[in-house]
Parts: sequence; C-alpha cells; structure tokens
Amino acid sequence: MWYLYYHIMILQCPGARRFKQPQPEAIKCPSCGWEVEIWTDEVKVTCPWCNAVILRQQEQSCLDWCRYAKECVGEQLYRKYLQNKRLVSKE
Repeated sequence: MWYLYYHIMILQCPGARRFKQPQPEAIKCPSCGWEVEIWTDEVKVTCPWCNAVILRQQEQSCLDWCRYAKECVGEQLYRKYLQNKRLVSKE
C-alpha cells in the first residue's frame, strides 16, 4: 500500500507542480514600473527597460519539509530550488 501511495504522490504531487511545470507570471519592476515576466521557478530577473535586478521572495514550499522532495522533482530542480533560496536570503 505504501508503494502505491509513494508513486501517486511523487507522480502527482500538487506542491511540486510549479517546479515541474513552471508558468510565466508578470511582476512590476519596483524601479520603473515596467511589467516584467518571471517564471514560477525563478527568483531573479532583470528588467528589460531599466536593467534593475528584481528579486522576489520564495514562498515556503513542500520542498522545504517533504522527505521525498529530491526524488519528487529530481536532483537538478531540487538543487536549483536550494540555490534560489540561498540567493534570496543573501539579499
């Protein structure tokens, strides 16, 4: 039974969807007000109008607490998530 649960959660985890299938979002540049596109798996973007670097806070995610996080999204996406988290915490 645990095997079935594990595979259902790994293959269909709703919390990991924004990492496995990122979507574009529009945010306003705090420097010039230009609408800038940033993907849901990104935390840093450069405004094409004024060249300001825009960082957005990363929301808490299931990747922070789930023991299957690395297996769920894969090694590469998991590492990217941790790098983004460190980047935002430095700023």
